[in-house]
Amino acid sequence: MNERVVRTLVVRCRDWPVVALDPGLGSAGEAVAVVHANRVVAASGAARDEGVDVGQRRREAQGRCPGLVLVDHDPDRDARAFQVVAAAVEVFAPRLELSHPGVCAVATRGPSRYFGGDEALAARVHRAVASSLVDAGALVDADGVVGVGVADGPFAADLAARVAAGTLVVPPGAPPAFLAPQPVRALGPGLARAGFAGAGEDLIDVLGRLGVRTLGDLAALPVADVLARFGHEGRIAHRLARGLDEQPPDARVPPPQLQVEAELDPPAERVDTAAFVAKSLADELHARLEHLGLACTRVLVRAETEHGECLERLWRHEGALTAGAIADRVRWQLDGWLNASAAARPTSGITLLVLAPDEVVAAKGRQLGFWGGEAEGDERAARAFARVQGMLGPDAVSVPEWRGGRGPSDQIGRVPVHAVDLSRRDLHPDRGRRAWSSPPWPGRVPRPSPATVHAEPLPCEVVDRGGVAVSVSGRGVVSAAPARLSVRGGAWVELEGWAGPWPADERWWDASTHRRRARFQVVDVDGGARLLTVEGGRWWVEATYD
Repeated sequence: MNERVVRTLVVRCRDWPVVALDPGLGSAGEAVAVVHANRVVAASGAARDEGVDVGQRRREAQGRCPGLVLVDHDPDRDARAFQVVAAAVEVFAPRLELSHPGVCAVATRGPSRYFGGDEALAARVHRAVASSLVDAGALVDADGVVGVGVADGPFAADLAARVAAGTLVVPPGAPPAFLAPQPVRALGPGLARAGFAGAGEDLIDVLGRLGVRTLGDLAALPVADVLARFGHEGRIAHRLARGLDEQPPDARVPPPQLQVEAELDPPAERVDTAAFVAKSLADELHARLEHLGLACTRVLVRAETEHGECLERLWRHEGALTAGAIADRVRWQLDGWLNASAAARPTSGITLLVLAPDEVVAAKGRQLGFWGGEAEGDERAARAFARVQGMLGPDAVSVPEWRGGRGPSDQIGRVPVHAVDLSRRDLHPDRGRRAWSSPPWPGRVPRPSPATVHAEPLPCEVVDRGGVAVSVSGRGVVSAAPARLSVRGGAWVELEGWAGPWPADERWWDASTHRRRARFQVVDVDGGARLLTVEGGRWWVEATYD
């Protein structure tokens, strides 16, 4: 490995949105889940023991754990509570870097020498973080919650913190051996840090389907072939699998004139006052970057008080930091500082705010739509949704959602638009990370899907050549070949072909909802194609094909 790597320590608090709850719900054995856009983003240990997992839908989680306590996700609450952890780590090393609440990182070169090696540093940091969380009342016992990893580069260190039972130190030069047996799914956080959150998940899915199961399998592939097949994100993934830093190759030191600062007179003692000034600074910084064709991936936020107290944080974002994202991080930092305990908060108001880009890359721009811009259309749609919801209620606007099932009427449902995250959802059934088709669904009708699914099935009759009604036994055996069809008592139509049956014995464990039926696909002599269902000896037209 010829590239210079930065030895890094990462502290990761598992399921931090649950740990950050007031007054520490989930630490006393309660089943708690934090939800965002109708999906679970974090779960307590008791909830996980009942089968609740990150990514599940709200109803699925409640079905697995009826006593589950659901709490809405609040990034501000998470960031404010994480100040306790950041302050504990900051004692050991300066220039603390935060990507999002629950994870922080520091370079270990100086601190490791001072404290007697990586193992000693990791153990000290783990004890300090665990003690700070217990003292703050967030946890009764920090075992299994706090993970500290040390390795060459932030990706390997973060993965070590994820799998560590307490601390895990990967020896210098050994990340490739440590990474090799890890599943390819572990690339997700590293690709997100490099700005490929959505595309990275798609890449991981493709690699899995191609038989690339581990990071070692990916690292063994020729880099030229990976680059030719998957492009820039494939190259970054290959670097990560080899234990190299995920830092974009075009990252550069920002020009000094990009730093912006503001003096506050009188000193600001409230978060909202300082946040208002921070928003103006963030807009100014973003304008300067945009003028130079640059985007900021890491920013230094420094706040000073009237008595000379100072708090610095490095904030990294998945991709490029917008003006709004920078303002949010300033507010998180100040909220955690000004509202900390009496021993940790400053003794006077804030007099100086400084925003300094620490790492910038060339701005990639934004691809607009062919007829006038994709972003403009999105904004118009969002405003229209808001107007309709304001006039008719929050449930008036709904969107389709893949749910899964055996019949076409079961596979798609409608959910209120406020219950989903439209910026991250994918309605295509083959692209979801937790695809609707992942259960086996025995008896599911194969593709193609019908064009029209009738809201109410149409009654019909199906007979054989002798005019006798066709039936299906409990074992799925057809009494005779379907020959003629009559819909709603109309004229009889000769059938040219048929396929099936696809029997489905649904919810056999519940007598009140148990259903046993079978489906057929039929085509008549005029070219009409229908999906038929037989249940209890009666036939229905469930859907129609083009």
